[in-house]
Amino acid sequence: RLHRSARVLMIDLPYSVGELCDITVEMMRRNGWREDAYLRPLAFKSSEVIGVKLHGLEDAFTLFGVPFGNYVDTDRPLRLRTSSWQRIDDNAAPARAKVTGIYVNSALAKSEALLDGYDEALMLTADGHVSEGSGENIFMIQDGLLVTPPVSDNILVGITRATLMELARQELGLPTVERSIDRTELFSADEVLMCGTGAQVAAIGEIDRRPVGDGGMGPITRRIQDLYFDVVRGRVARY
Repeated sequence: RLHRSARVLMIDLPYSVGELCDITVEMMRRNGWREDAYLRPLAFKSSEVIGVKLHGLEDAFTLFGVPFGNYVDTDRPLRLRTSSWQRIDDNAAPARAKVTGIYVNSALAKSEALLDGYDEALMLTADGHVSEGSGENIFMIQDGLLVTPPVSDNILVGITRATLMELARQELGLPTVERSIDRTELFSADEVLMCGTGAQVAAIGEIDRRPVGDGGMGPITRRIQDLYFDVVRGRVARY
């Protein structure tokens, strides 16, 4: 059943991924937007019961979209602050999945960074390794390589992250190394960038008041950003 509301679709499961993609396109068509929009699919437990469990409950799916400008400024380098809030650990909740309740962890870090005058938070794991931003994956560029934290460092397994890794390899000849990153490595990196559905591709110019590179948008970040925008806006035919 497709509810007739243009902005929100409530859908009875099960649907295949391909069918959900078609439904998404139809929802966007009904809205008639001619601007960037943010799409949020939500799979959730819909049984009207009180209790702390996940098994034996009904499943449902909803999808909504909103017109959306830039989540962060992609035209200038951003300033990061290492958060006092650790990234939630995999043994507390599955950090690699986009679980709505985990956003409390991100919101605490983001507000702390903004109230301290920064653009975004840098979150670390319990053992001090770089994890991600409050809503973005992170890449370090060093000696012609892209380096990004592995899934085991409590990152969200991001679609944009995977997209950049593929585009960098296929279009720019830049391989990606997935390994743990110490915070101080970012201070001496050639370039640092963040990416995500909302953030898209954003350069990092400063971390904890220390400039990254010359503090501007580096040449590799610029090439990745330009390529990404071309691909997602339909200017590269093979994608």
